[in-house]
Amino acid sequence: MTIYRNHSYKHGIGWSIWHIEFVTKYRHRIFRDAELKSFCGLAFEEAAKRYNFVIFDYEIQEDHVHLLVHLRPSMSPAKTIGLLKGYSGRLLFALAEGKLAKYYWLPKGQRSLCGTGKFFASVGHITLEKAKSYLENQETHHAKRELLMNPHPLWLGSFKNTKVFYKTTFSAILLTLRDMPV
Repeated sequence: MTIYRNHSYKHGIGWSIWHIEFVTKYRHRIFRDAELKSFCGLAFEEAAKRYNFVIFDYEIQEDHVHLLVHLRPSMSPAKTIGLLKGYSGRLLFALAEGKLAKYYWLPKGQRSLCGTGKFFASVGHITLEKAKSYLENQETHHAKRELLMNPHPLWLGSFKNTKVFYKTTFSAILLTLRDMPV
């Protein structure tokens, strides 16, 4: 749980790392130009500062881009991709409109730098097998924790769940006794 302590927010704690990829419109190889490539990198860094997410790494190829980003729990990867595409496109058209004019000839309000497609996949700090075993062991994990808990702290709440609490606690005790070495 120590990994999550550095990633706590006002109403949540989370670790949300995403691999993002998107292409230039019509797969034009506009990032052959080193200046456009560096402008695009600057645009990504500025977008991350402006919209409050962290870019761990990015790689700009001739016709597509890969990013590794850490997002707040309230921010979706699709929203992030839209922000990155829009901000980088506006900035690149503002900084290097002459170089981009031969690829993107539409008027100012109708052009876009990136295609409509996108790819995103979560990147975790644990493997899928570990997550599955964690989920499978939740019942015993919570049963051990309930042994220490009072069903009604400060006698608040209804007494409907008291029978369920004692039933699950008794089951947990039996499971614990069964698993203990003799």
